[in-house]
Amino acid sequence: MFLFAARCAAIGLMGMAIVRPLPVLSQSFQTTAPHAVLLDVETGAFLLDVGGDQLVAPASIAKLMTAEVVFHEIASGRLKLDDEFVVSDNAWRKGGAPAGGSSMFLVPGSRIKITDLIQGLIVASGNDAAITLAEGISGTEENFARLMTQRARELGLSKSTFRNASGWSAPEQRVTMREMAKLSEHIIRTYPDLYKIFAQREFTWNKTKQQNRNPLLSMDMGADGLKTGFIDESGYALVGSSVQNGQRMILAVSGLRSARDRQVESKKILDWGFRTFEVKSLLGRDAKVGEATIYGGTRASVGLMTQGEIRLPVPRGGPDRMSARIIYKGPLKAPIAQGTEVAKLHIFRGQTKVMEAPLVTQEPVEQGSLTRRASDAAFELGRNILRGSLNKTTGKGEAKP
Repeated sequence: MFLFAARCAAIGLMGMAIVRPLPVLSQSFQTTAPHAVLLDVETGAFLLDVGGDQLVAPASIAKLMTAEVVFHEIASGRLKLDDEFVVSDNAWRKGGAPAGGSSMFLVPGSRIKITDLIQGLIVASGNDAAITLAEGISGTEENFARLMTQRARELGLSKSTFRNASGWSAPEQRVTMREMAKLSEHIIRTYPDLYKIFAQREFTWNKTKQQNRNPLLSMDMGADGLKTGFIDESGYALVGSSVQNGQRMILAVSGLRSARDRQVESKKILDWGFRTFEVKSLLGRDAKVGEATIYGGTRASVGLMTQGEIRLPVPRGGPDRMSARIIYKGPLKAPIAQGTEVAKLHIFRGQTKVMEAPLVTQEPVEQGSLTRRASDAAFELGRNILRGSLNKTTGKGEAKP
């Protein structure tokens, strides 16, 4: 099987077109952040992507994954908000006041309710709260970190890897901004009641009142979460969410030089997103967008259509020129049923892939006659031989021992 990029049918709609891939265009918005993405939640489209797939140290935004694991345990019934965990000497020494990082100011040996630990984790960014939750759930922080990575894979986060619950610098602990934005979307959609804690402005524990470190919450721009982070290795990072006129966007940035830069750049990116884009329908349900090659069937190709409506953010008040590719492993092998998901539609704005959407077969294709199958097999064999010859000529292909 080979990866195919099929030609899309030309579709004109609302001043946009799905066409053959265009030359790479420059990013339409400039940011000083070396790693930045902006996600439109309704459509799943990334409006901005600067180094979004590059692995970086997460700092305290790793606590988003810590929170997700805790929320998942609560949703699964294995943990209750009124349950209590004991603060270990290790949690106090590594994450408490003696460590010098952000802390909830827990006292070793004390018993703390899960609901308070969650607030300490999210609002105060307490490293001691993170370690106490980790040890309470998995016995050790190391075991919990493995659970974090396992849970990330279950959620489709294939690149991010975790080595601790707090975000302290650690070898191999790396995330991408794209995956942190997707994780945040998952938290918002899956745990709406617990997500409200991210909007909490302050939290008091052990007679110490701490303000939420997220600067967006005080900017009157519809922000309601999520998390900031900083260590020398990562620079200043922020994952934030904001809602305006029913449209939610999630921002993830890392690598900024100061807290002030983080605040200014984050607001600038979100303002640009809300000001520039509105969501419109690009393709309706069951719209045919192209065809895929069939091997050994009663016909040589099958139509590909959308499963549902495809909506996409587009520039307000003006046309937008899009490009798209149909990607599938082919040729497809008959028989194949109608409505089978066999391909993805990748939609681009300039050099940025803004969305992926599944494509399904428009009609069933039965297995062809023996003569037809033999003919297709001979054709495919010849094509494979040609590919092999080209790979040898160009130096490409599979390495041999």
